[in-house]
Formats: sequence, C-alpha cells, structure tokens
Amino acid sequence: MPVPSIDAGVLERGGVRLAISGPRATITLDRPDVLNAQTPATWQALRHIGEQLDPDVRVVVVRGSGRAFSAGLDRRMFTGEPVDGEPGGLGAILALSPEEADARIASYQAGFTWLRDPARVTIAAVHGHAIGAGFQLALACDFRVLAEDAQFCMAETGLGLVPDLGGTLPLVRLVGYSRAAEMCVTSRRVPADEALRIGLANSVVPAAELDAAVDLLVGAVVKSPAGAVSETLALIASAASGVSAEEQLAVERAAQLRRLQSFAALSAQS
Repeated sequence: MPVPSIDAGVLERGGVRLAISGPRATITLDRPDVLNAQTPATWQALRHIGEQLDPDVRVVVVRGSGRAFSAGLDRRMFTGEPVDGEPGGLGAILALSPEEADARIASYQAGFTWLRDPARVTIAAVHGHAIGAGFQLALACDFRVLAEDAQFCMAETGLGLVPDLGGTLPLVRLVGYSRAAEMCVTSRRVPADEALRIGLANSVVPAAELDAAVDLLVGAVVKSPAGAVSETLALIASAASGVSAEEQLAVERAAQLRRLQSFAALSAQS
C-alpha cells in the first residue's frame, strides 16, 4: 500500500506523528514535555493527514505520547508569545477581517471534522488528561477507549472562550443537553468511570491494557467488509442528526440497495 504524501516538516512543527500498518493508521500527538498541548500547527498537521490519508486505511487510532492524551491549548496561545513562528496566539485572529477570522477558525476545525467521515472508523485511545482541545479531539472520533486514569474536561468556558473545534455537537449527542451544558459551563473534570457510565466512553481498561484493548477493537472493526462498515456509520450518523423515522427508513433502503449492487458487481466479476 502506498504511504500517503505527508510533509515531515508539518508533522514535526505540529508535534504529530503518523504510522501506517496495513489498514490501520495511528496518529500520535508527540509533545510529551507539555502533555501534548496543541497549537495551530497541530491542527494543520491533523488536517493534512486527513486530506492525504490513503483510502485503503480503514481504521485511524488517535493517541498521545507520555503521561496524557492532550492537555488542550498550548499556554502560549493565551500570552501573545510567538507560536509556531507566528506572533500573537489567539489574539492574532482579531487582527484579521471577519471573513478571514472565520476562515482561519474553519481551517482549525478541519483538523478534527475529517475524523467523523464514515469512510473509516476512528478510535481515540485516551489516557491521562484530555482537556479542552484534547477532549474535542477525542469527541471527534467514533469510539473512545479509556485508561482508568483518563479525565475529560471542557475547559474553554472557564478560560473565557467557547469550545470551537467541533466538540459541542458530539458531546450533546452522547450525553444530552443538560449534562453537556453542565460539563462545559463548569469545566469540571469527568473521570473515566463516569465517562463510561454516561456514554462518553466505549470501554475503560487498566492503563497497561489500553494498547491491547485498542488492538482488539481494531481487529474487530476490520473483520467486516469496508463498504458495509462505512454505510453503517453513515446510517448511525443520520439517525443521530434527528431525521424523522420515515427519512431514516429511506436512508436505510438506499444504503441497502447500494450494498446489494456491490454484491452483484462482485458476483459478475467472479
């Protein structure tokens, strides 16, 4: 399988590492000295991976190196210090026109939103802190496997900001309006056992077993035909979007017809 064309400089600047093995890609946030704090270069690297990832990759695992998944925004983003060679941090956005500022934030969001594309299954392997942007990165994935020491926190509101990297919609869909509002407004930490109880986590395992648990999940995912998996993910996303029962039934019929047509095409080739 050809390796995607990923610019090593972007990966180095963003502190992001990509490894591909067969149908699996592993994205590692690799700034352990700052608990994998994120900067615009992180989001640019993530977006670039999403744009260039080989279509034969069926599963993407997102993880963090060192003691945490991600502690959120790099603190330099708040101080006006140069970040990734650009001055001003978050304040630099205010120097842009409204249209440019909107486009800038949209480019940051694009580093997260591709993880929800039903073309592949995405899994967040979370240990330690997943705060703010780290929490939103985990929320962008289809599945979340947590180590027992994992903690989620939507810290933005407590810092005078709002969550703007695509995390609010999946959070509400997973836990409901009231719980989501309480988590965001209070910025409290949600431990792994609570995350499992309220539906934020698919499973919680001892820290030493996190990698093995993710490997088992990846293996289970790739057992099913790729087309059936992507169609099913799209159906689940459609149902979660609040469509009517009649609309969802129509979406299911169309998806099944595509699968049957795929079977027929394969039979004709054999």
